Amino acid sequence: MSETSTSVQVKILDKEYQINCPPSDQEALMKSARYLDENMRKIKERGHIHGGEKIAVIAALNITHDMLKKNRLINESRHVTAQQVKKLEDKIELALEKSRQLEI
Repeated sequence: MSETSTSVQVKILDKEYQINCPPSDQEALMKSARYLDENMRKIKERGHIHGGEKIAVIAALNITHDMLKKNRLINESRHVTAQQVKKLEDKIELALEKSRQLEI
C-alpha cells in the first residue's frame, strides 16, 4: 500500500521550495535539503561561481562525485571482505578434512 504524499517546505540558499514527499521520507528529505544547502553555501562563499543555477550544478557534481567515490570504496571493501571470508572457509574446510582423516 503506497503512502499519501504530503507537501514539505525546504529552504535552500534562501529560497523556499514545496516538495511532495511520503511521510516516511520527510526526515530524509529535510536532511538532504540541509546537506545541499550547506554545500551550495560553501561554493557561494568561495566567490568563484555566481548564479544560483551554476552553484546548484557544481554542488550536484560535487555531491555525485562524493557518492560515487563512497560507492566505489564500499564495493572494494565488499570484495576484500568476500576474499577474506573465502580464505576462512577454505581454512575451515581444510581443518575439517584433517579431522575426518584422523577419525578414520
